[in-house]
Amino acid sequence: MLSTLIVSALAMGLLVFWFAGRAAAETATVIGQRACARAGVQWLDQSVHLLAIRVRRGPDGWLGLERHFGFEYSTGGEDRHAGRIVLHGRQLRALAGPMPPGPAGPALD
Repeated sequence: MLSTLIVSALAMGLLVFWFAGRAAAETATVIGQRACARAGVQWLDQSVHLLAIRVRRGPDGWLGLERHFGFEYSTGGEDRHAGRIVLHGRQLRALAGPMPPGPAGPALD
């Protein structure tokens, strides 16, 4: 009886972990697509891949999972650049990748 309860709790924990990971990956996919669209670059492979999972404290002080996702984009169709998305839960913490064209700053001579 107790072993069945323990196995059921472990199975339920794994399911929650799996579904939370899938939801985070879908969120990262949308963020990556939008970043590439704003920057005017081509988002390659139409997917993100998990690079790392870490336990971190959030802004509220609670422990949570921080997931690092990678993706690739191209500026001209023949090159590949790596991008990175960091999510804490489903909130964006960092984005490294394509930058939208901005106003020209002062030239450095």
